[in-house]
Amino acid sequence: MRAPLYAALDLGTNNCRLLIAQPTRPGQFRVVDAFSRIVRLGEGLAATGRLSPEAMDRAVEALKVCAVKLKNRDIRRMRLIATEAARAAENGALFMERVAAETGLELEIINRETEARLAVSGCSSLIERSARSVVLFDIGGGSSEIAVIRIGENRSSRLANHITHWTSLPVGVVTLSERHGGHDVTPESFEGMVREVEGMLGRFDCPAIFDGEDPADAFHLIGTSGTVTTLAGVHLGLPRYDRRQVDGLWLSDEEVSAMQARLLSWDFAARSANPCIGPDRADLVLAGCAILEAIRRRWPSRRMRVADRGLREGLLTDMMADDGVWRKFRMKRGNSQGQGGKGR
Repeated sequence: MRAPLYAALDLGTNNCRLLIAQPTRPGQFRVVDAFSRIVRLGEGLAATGRLSPEAMDRAVEALKVCAVKLKNRDIRRMRLIATEAARAAENGALFMERVAAETGLELEIINRETEARLAVSGCSSLIERSARSVVLFDIGGGSSEIAVIRIGENRSSRLANHITHWTSLPVGVVTLSERHGGHDVTPESFEGMVREVEGMLGRFDCPAIFDGEDPADAFHLIGTSGTVTTLAGVHLGLPRYDRRQVDGLWLSDEEVSAMQARLLSWDFAARSANPCIGPDRADLVLAGCAILEAIRRRWPSRRMRVADRGLREGLLTDMMADDGVWRKFRMKRGNSQGQGGKGR
């Protein structure tokens, strides 16, 4: 019998993304269909407090494509979410009503804690087995979620259960670049962005990570966002972005610093020309680097792992775990092995 299909949609401040997948071996799934489009739903939101008509139109057009993909598949279960832009906008709820009327999709505006937990769920398999502490961050368009994870002797299959502290900064690549300017970024304006984010992190009450452990083995950062995947793609010198080479990549602290300095030395035209950045992200990438730099200053680490995954993967993982599809897989596998043993 064919494995059931699950769908996850994430309408963020900058992107609209859809994944349709079916479970495979425990904790894993195979992507059957995917869609991603930059819609900039949060464009101008920081200044007006509202979603603009143009931004809403772009998002609705992208969601219509998603609706067709979902309608053409036999989906067992789906979860469709909206994050910071819809959450913060005065007209966010009204926009959700418009989406339902024009696309037939019922989107759920999730809170920041749920967003942080989903990011952790989506990246669980990339957290090093030897790690005892991890800081996972998701730099979004309108907000940035940070989760501190401490793993004891009994590692839960749901890594989100190990979150001890979390915060959501009310700043992302779109909001920060709009405030400070993302087109022409100087070392001085870049440092101004970093300091703004450092001020926000300074209000995050979280104890020190280390208790005499060696941070090389016991602690690392993991980043899931366009910022870190872009850095990784540029670092690898890819002629075009390739998820297979980026997802799971380790970057040393020195490599991250070198890449940030390199991007800061490029003007807007050079950033636009890079195949892993492009004109759609050229005005946002340095704002993302500034948020990343503030995080690195707060939690220095010798290495950072890059995750080209996040909320959608977290949604899929949680739905599949709730349905027990992997438990059934283990039982089926165990039975078949047992039957094979009897036949010998």
